[in-house]
Amino acid sequence: MTNRTCLAVILAAGEGTRMKSALPKVLHKIGGLEMVGHVMAAASAAGADGLALVVGNGAEQVRSFAETHSQSGKQPDIYVQEQRLGTAHAVLAAQEAIARGYDDVLVVFGDHPLLDPAVLLNARAKLAEGAAVAVLGFRPQDPTGYGRLIEKDGRLLAIREEKDCSEREKQITFCNSGVMAVAGQHALPLLDQVGNDNAKGEFYLTDIVEIANRQGLLVVASEAGIESALGINNRAELAEAEAVWQRRKRREMMLSGVTLIAPETVFFSHDTQIGPDTVVEPNVWFGPGVKIASGVRIHAFSHLEEAAVETGAVIGPFARLRPGASIMEKAKIGNFCEVKNARVEPGAKVPHLSYIGDATVGAGANIGAGTITCNYDGFGKHHTEIGAAAFIGTNSSLVAPVSVGAGAYVASGSVVTENVPADALAFGRARQATYEGRARDLRERLAAEKAAKRSEG
Repeated sequence: MTNRTCLAVILAAGEGTRMKSALPKVLHKIGGLEMVGHVMAAASAAGADGLALVVGNGAEQVRSFAETHSQSGKQPDIYVQEQRLGTAHAVLAAQEAIARGYDDVLVVFGDHPLLDPAVLLNARAKLAEGAAVAVLGFRPQDPTGYGRLIEKDGRLLAIREEKDCSEREKQITFCNSGVMAVAGQHALPLLDQVGNDNAKGEFYLTDIVEIANRQGLLVVASEAGIESALGINNRAELAEAEAVWQRRKRREMMLSGVTLIAPETVFFSHDTQIGPDTVVEPNVWFGPGVKIASGVRIHAFSHLEEAAVETGAVIGPFARLRPGASIMEKAKIGNFCEVKNARVEPGAKVPHLSYIGDATVGAGANIGAGTITCNYDGFGKHHTEIGAAAFIGTNSSLVAPVSVGAGAYVASGSVVTENVPADALAFGRARQATYEGRARDLRERLAAEKAAKRSEG
């Protein structure tokens, strides 16, 4: 396949009604990424030089996604299928792209999120060996309802819909996935000959198999696993695909050197990055945009999204890292802490029950339990700067914008509204007053008032 050019035509025009959703079907997510995004990534990984996305239902939403999530800088060409007249009709919507003269044309579907790039590469290899058409087949546990691949002497003669199969043909377990690879020089001539002489009056891509055979061209089948052929049509199938994808990702992580103590309880996103020797305890959720370095410990029940954690840091348990959280070397974010849009520098500790938002916590600083950076005034967000080796006492509120200098000490229970210089000691609380015996007097008075109310009732 050396130097063979390739175009992937991605059919994303399917209806979303069976998903019971206003969102187009191909924009439902697996691993935090839209299904069509997974297919675009698979096509690119299989060597596609160009992407042609055929859209229909929800065209503008799909177009918007595709244009902002292109793979490896490839901007897809978008084509709209105005009328839904069959799969061949959909492919011909991208006629302009096909006509550019690619060596290989891959036809894939936007609702096949588990498509393996390796099976596409295998299909392309068939074209490089001389086939005009290579059809991707699979072997489901129950072939009922699928079109059968009719083969003889290594050639694919036809794709037969089940209703048209003889009893003998119904025994065939090798089924059509819908995915095809077509030699570029034959793609448009074959598509142009597809007719609509059928009950639905539609143009079927599968017809090119028999058309190519009549012309003496070589047509073959290329086998794929069931998962690559899995199309999503409802929420139940979406959940099944998510489970398959998560199993793949967990295995990939463990083989790369990440320890997952209870793999089945950890959930990843499509772009999660974790370095070797990191340990992830049970029930951790990684949202999009998370980057974890090596040697990190993520304790149980933590939730991370669009956050970065550097070597030797400790997170959780029950910690939440929100977008913009940057946790540096050997820093600690403990239980029931939330960090948002904040930089926690090397060796700093936020051990428990704190909210750090729109802030910088300097190296070696210690944040006491119950500390809050009060970053929002109802109209805008403001920054809190905490210097290196500063000590913030428990149950303190830092009202932004405010800074606490390096080595400064904030007494427990303080409300800090003014900047604290380096190495200063700040008290931001009312002075305690103690009145001996007054607790007894207070109890007696309150009890008498309560008894009086009862007697009046």
